[in-house]
Amino acid sequence: MTEIRLQNINQYFGETHILKNIDFTFLEGKFYTILGPSGCGKTTLLKIIGGFVNQTSGDLYFGDKKMNEIPANKRQVNTVFQDYALFPHLNVYENVAFGLKIKKVSKVEREARIKEALRFTNLTDFKYRDIEQLSGGQKQRVAIARAIVNEPDILLLDESLSALDHNLRVDMQYELKELQQKLGITFIFVTHDQEEALALSDEILVMDKGHIVQAGSPKDIYDEPLNKYVADFIGESNIVEGEMLEDGKVSIYGRAYECVDGGVKSGTPVEIMVRPEDIVLKPLEEGHLNVTVDSILFRGVHYEICVLDEDGYEWVIHTTQKTEEGKKVSIYFDKEDMHIMVPGEKEDEFNERLELYEGIL
Repeated sequence: MTEIRLQNINQYFGETHILKNIDFTFLEGKFYTILGPSGCGKTTLLKIIGGFVNQTSGDLYFGDKKMNEIPANKRQVNTVFQDYALFPHLNVYENVAFGLKIKKVSKVEREARIKEALRFTNLTDFKYRDIEQLSGGQKQRVAIARAIVNEPDILLLDESLSALDHNLRVDMQYELKELQQKLGITFIFVTHDQEEALALSDEILVMDKGHIVQAGSPKDIYDEPLNKYVADFIGESNIVEGEMLEDGKVSIYGRAYECVDGGVKSGTPVEIMVRPEDIVLKPLEEGHLNVTVDSILFRGVHYEICVLDEDGYEWVIHTTQKTEEGKKVSIYFDKEDMHIMVPGEKEDEFNERLELYEGIL
């Protein structure tokens, strides 16, 4: 196994600048997810790592070895594509064996590796099943078995769950995570599904317009987003404008509130994020802001309630509390539930501010 280093990677297709000065290191043995909307460059980044696309400029290293000129078939990397790319005229066993035959692996070793790959992916009983007789989830596992039988250091997965229905997709998320932990190799998974990224990843890279906007653990990305783009892309959020008064104190609508953020100059315009699940409904005048209930949707595990404050801002609340449309209530949130974002702040500046201020606390 080895780490992957991307150094100042740029990619142009014609005049279009797809990837812009990408610098990142993937550590070995972790599950990474590259998350972002269509067209942000996430699949192009995956293809550069896999050797299917040569970057316009910059360097790619596996450990200390520069990989810029190394073709895809010479890299210890395998890819599971969105459409699985299985051979319909071959059965499960033959699909998994295909790459080993091309590499002229001996029959004895081939049999042993295929048996282990099928066991890992729970396909032993489907060994001779025709591909067309398999479900979507089984086809996905065949594609993974075909990849891991080659004993790669890195497994790349390009939107490989997107074709599955919701329930099967959730089941496969558990299987993928368990498989990665069993194999102990690096998984790099591309998706635009935020819930999938949060469920699977050791680390998430959020991309936008060719840049890695923020990278971190799912908890860090969710609780401490760098900016409004990340906050909105990872889960639902309420974001209002305010002003930093001092360390540990912020102004919303001209009223001062305690918070747990700092390191921002007094008077700086900021954006305050509060997640919907962190807001509590209280009787009128007993919370931070008085609001009017605008709409209520039952989501199964909670109600999604939209309320309007006196300045016309719509707050989204996820709660098990029941209320009525048109009712006037108050909303309350703890100081720990407010996250302060500074527009235009870079990720390194943001991380430094968090580290310094947390040290003060």
